Amino acid sequence: MMARMKAIALMAAITVGEAVISGAAQEKQEAGQSATVPASPVAPAANPKDVQSLDAIVAAVYDVISGPPGERDWNRFNSLFTKDARLIAVRTPKDGGKPSLVVMTPADYAAHAGGYFKEHGFFELELSRKTDSFGAMTHIYTTYESRETKDGKPIDRGINSMEFFFDGERWWCVQIYWDAERPGNPIPEKYLGK
Repeated sequence: MMARMKAIALMAAITVGEAVISGAAQEKQEAGQSATVPASPVAPAANPKDVQSLDAIVAAVYDVISGPPGERDWNRFNSLFTKDARLIAVRTPKDGGKPSLVVMTPADYAAHAGGYFKEHGFFELELSRKTDSFGAMTHIYTTYESRETKDGKPIDRGINSMEFFFDGERWWCVQIYWDAERPGNPIPEKYLGK
């Protein structure tokens, strides 16, 4: 949990920027102008094996952020996401106060978590999954466990709520929204079984 919380803490400053963007969008909407979210850069070309199936893209999401201390393959990471994708972390104060959200683009996540990953090992693996699909959209609750070394003791568990889009040729990650297990917030049994 500490590794994930440290990475999230590094990203807390982004929330202020997102609030400013949101406020500007609301002002435009009130003024009768269109409100838009700033566009993310165009994604690099994906490895076809990473995006050929739902299982493949979920595995790629976990794999690309996992590894010993060092640089991650941020081009591969970005290739998994749609333009304007979001990563959203639930952040809870250590004193147990009111939770808040840290909203990021994939580039924001890479910029802030990347510094942490350079200095610390981080391995995240999927424990179980619940999937619902309709048309071109799929929602997955994927329960994760994090470690500092590949075979080390678990340091964190939680649930990633992932949204995916299939464009007829490949899968795209639209959003990842997560919360960690903590006192008073255990993972329900239905999200721990395969």
